[in-house]
Amino acid sequence: MNVWQAAADLIRQNRGGALATVARVRGSTPVPAGTKMLVGSEGRLIGSVGGGCVEADVIGAALDAQAHRRPALLTHHLNADLAGDLGLSCGGTVDIFVEPLVADHTYLRVLDAAAAAESGLVRTATEWTSGPIKTFESLSRAGPGAAGAAGAAATLTRDGRFMEERLRQAPRVLVFGAGHVGAAITRAAAAAGFRVVVIDDRPEYADASRFDAGVVVLAADVETALTRYPVTAGDAVVIATRGHRNDAEILARVAASPAGYVGLLGSRRKKIVVTKGLKAVGVPANGLRRVRVPIGLPIGAVTPEEIAVSVVAELIGWRRGES
Repeated sequence: MNVWQAAADLIRQNRGGALATVARVRGSTPVPAGTKMLVGSEGRLIGSVGGGCVEADVIGAALDAQAHRRPALLTHHLNADLAGDLGLSCGGTVDIFVEPLVADHTYLRVLDAAAAAESGLVRTATEWTSGPIKTFESLSRAGPGAAGAAGAAATLTRDGRFMEERLRQAPRVLVFGAGHVGAAITRAAAAAGFRVVVIDDRPEYADASRFDAGVVVLAADVETALTRYPVTAGDAVVIATRGHRNDAEILARVAASPAGYVGLLGSRRKKIVVTKGLKAVGVPANGLRRVRVPIGLPIGAVTPEEIAVSVVAELIGWRRGES
């Protein structure tokens, strides 16, 4: 669930609540900057900021923020706070900003904007005097020195007066093929937080009832699909259709595309056979060389669900810059 929308809904329902955000991390921590947790009058509703005694402390601070209508900035040194209690070996420091949800028109408008935005910058004052100070601006107008320039989803300004959150869309995965394996990859990728479009030219397979509501399902050929969803550098393409001919047709269209990841389900021999044919019809060799075949981490996966785990694990590595 969109935590920004859920927070706005609590305000409109006249229910108490608070938002906790990991505003800055240093060293080894269990969650990255930008992680959010929504707390209601009786405790955690959505999300987590790390679990254990940290989360218990944050929930307590959230309840206090609700009661007194004032924010708080908490600092936890995880090696000291967690080692004895949970047996963790984290050696970092995490700053968590806790803000009460306030029935203020400007504040609510920022939550709505963040909930609907594909990208943007949210700035929140860490101290409130006469009321909440929270703004939203589109990412196109956010200057190069804004939060997240180095990759962090959230940070504190140098003087500590503001928390800045850079909102980004999750990477998109285009899955060609909605058979058993393609469907399993689609579900696993969606569960891992990717935006997923699954495409198949067979309407009985490209059936929205087979997938969760957040998955886009398209019954179309590759030409129609790529016209409707042009591939960008932030996209991953996974080809898992029912046969070599279909795979080759799609690969011919996406091998030289800007896609950040192009993967073909199958064996190394399949890559040799398919790419040989594509080179013969003029598909650029450098585009074909970057195609990953086989895809997925080598974990001995056999079933569609196991294959999906291995493929999505590789996609996560690509998303995090690890592969």
